[in-house]
Amino acid sequence: MTAKIPTPVVLENDVVRLEPLSLGHIPDLFEAGGGDDEVWRWMPVATPRTPEELTAAASAIIESDKFAGHTVILRSSGKAVGWTTYCDVPGFDQSIEIGWTWYGRAVWRTAVNTACKVMLIDHAFDVIGYNRVQLKTDHLNTRSQAAIRRIGGVHEGTLRRNRQRPDGTWRDAVVFGILPEEWPSHRARLLGSHA
Repeated sequence: MTAKIPTPVVLENDVVRLEPLSLGHIPDLFEAGGGDDEVWRWMPVATPRTPEELTAAASAIIESDKFAGHTVILRSSGKAVGWTTYCDVPGFDQSIEIGWTWYGRAVWRTAVNTACKVMLIDHAFDVIGYNRVQLKTDHLNTRSQAAIRRIGGVHEGTLRRNRQRPDGTWRDAVVFGILPEEWPSHRARLLGSHA
């Protein structure tokens, strides 16, 4: 049975609150990362140069039945600092992907990414009951690959010429997976390091 994309919900911990992605978040999101080529370098859309271009990218997620978008709100400021989504994984039963994730540079190398991933993986396994969480990234994005390995992602392979980048070049997708029985030890380690 193929899993359905869940409805976005509010999830929160002491670092971030994830809210369903909405166009009301665009001003904060544009301030956090709009126009920043390094933030958008590995995303499947060109860097949004205006709030309208960011609105178009967000609308594509909001209106699609293949994504469940969440805005990442920094609890300390109440400001949106990025977004992350659950994505459809065709061909895999009871599997969900976490992807289309970006954060403004101000929160890079902070607890934000770990806090988001722990909540999304917990929700996928414990609440919804998925059998597998998938994460994938551009083969050139070594920073993302290291972050995925750090949270417990197991390298499953590389999909060659998986998708064209906005500049027309081809990306290979490095695929990682986490299974429910693997997650508790990784979760304990991650939470122990960010307690």
